[in-house]
Amino acid sequence: MRSRRAAAMLLALVIAATGVPQLLGAGPAAAGVSVNQVYRVPDSGRFTVHGHGYGHGHGMSQFGAEGAARQGLGYQEILAFYYPGTTLRSTRSKVRVLISADTTDDVVVEARPGLRLRDRGAGETYRLPRSTGTDRWRLTTDSQNRDVVEYHDRNGWHGWSPGGSRALTGEGEFRARGALTPSTPSGKRTYRGWLRAARPSASSTDRDTVNVVKLDAYVKGVVPSEVYTSWRPAALQAQSVAARTYAAFDRAAHRDRYYQICDTTSCQVYGGKDGEVASTNAAVDATAGRILTHGGGPAFTQFSSSSGGWTSAGNFSYLPAKKDPYDDWSGNLVHSWSTTLSAATIERAYSSLGRLRSVRVTSRDGNGQWQGRIVSMVLEGSRNDVRISGDEFRSRFGLRSTWVSFSSS
Repeated sequence: MRSRRAAAMLLALVIAATGVPQLLGAGPAAAGVSVNQVYRVPDSGRFTVHGHGYGHGHGMSQFGAEGAARQGLGYQEILAFYYPGTTLRSTRSKVRVLISADTTDDVVVEARPGLRLRDRGAGETYRLPRSTGTDRWRLTTDSQNRDVVEYHDRNGWHGWSPGGSRALTGEGEFRARGALTPSTPSGKRTYRGWLRAARPSASSTDRDTVNVVKLDAYVKGVVPSEVYTSWRPAALQAQSVAARTYAAFDRAAHRDRYYQICDTTSCQVYGGKDGEVASTNAAVDATAGRILTHGGGPAFTQFSSSSGGWTSAGNFSYLPAKKDPYDDWSGNLVHSWSTTLSAATIERAYSSLGRLRSVRVTSRDGNGQWQGRIVSMVLEGSRNDVRISGDEFRSRFGLRSTWVSFSSS
C-alpha cells in the first residue's frame, strides 16, 4: 500500500479511536473515579481475566438492539434508548467511499452493456461502445498527468477518445445501470453508483478508486457486515439508521475531501453490492433516508457489539453512560466472558517491568460491577512500574473490552 494512502487510513483510524473529529466541537467524556484495586500475580503465573461486553461501549449495543427487539421494541424505541436526545430526520444524499482494496493508480472495470463514462471537468457523459472482444475498460493517466480512457481486448490496451479528444478535462468516472465490477489486486467486487478515479490532491499523480453512491445503497453494503442478518427486523432497522447516520456524520465532517468515508473497520466495513443480503436490504428500505440528528446535524452514532450491561460515556450528550437492560440475553455470549493472561506475556510486552508483581487499577468509569471499565492502571514490576490506560491494555492483549477484573487462574 502506498504511503499516501497509509497516511489517509491512519487518519481515519485516529478519528475512529478518539471518537470524533475535534473540529466538530465534541465535549469530553465523563472522567473516571479513583480506585485502588491490586491484583497480585498468582502463584501459577496466570490471571483469569473476567470481562463484560465487546467494544468501546459508546452508543448502541448491537446485541442489546437484538435483545430489545426480542422484547418487542421497535427500531425507533431502540434508537431513542441508545441515543437519547436525538431526532429522526430524512436525507437523500450520496457519499464518497474510498475502496481500499484497489491500491493501483488506475480504475479498471469489466465491460458490460450500458457502461458510461463521465468527464467531471467537462460535465459530459459518454456511452461506451460495445465491441466484440472488449472485456475491460480503464481510467489511467498520460505523460501530462491527464486522465485518459482505454479498453482491453486480446491484443492488449487501446486508447479511446471521448468527444474527439484523447484526454479528459477532469477526473473520470464509470457507471452502469445496476452495478459495476472493478478489478483490484485482491480480486473483484461489485458496486452500485459511480467508480471515480479520484486525485488525492490537485497536483497528485496518484489516483484512488472512490465509489460515489447513494447513502441507502451504501448502507445496504454495510449492515450485513455489522450484525447477524438473521436478527429481528427492528434490530436490523436500528442498525441501518445507525450506520446511515454514522456515514452522514463522516460526510459532513469531510465535505471537501476527495473521499468521505473508508470501507474498513477504521470507518464501517462496506462490501458493496456483493455484500448485500435480503433481510438487511429490507431493513434499509424500511428506514430509507432516515438518520438521527442533534443540534441541526447528523449525530455521531457510535455502536459496538455488546455493552456488557452498561453503555459508556462518549463525547456527546446523546452518548451517555447508562444501564442497559437489553444486552443480557441467551444469544449474547460476550455479555460476560473470561480468558487467561500470563504474567510472562505482560512482561514480554513491557520489558522495562522486569518481573511483574501486580496489576493495580487506579481509575474506572464508575458504572457497574468492579466500578466499571478501566480508565487507568499501573503494571508494577521488579525494576519499573508502567502506567497505561485501560484502552492500551485491552489493545495490547486483545481483550474484548476494558470492563475487566482479574483473579487467579
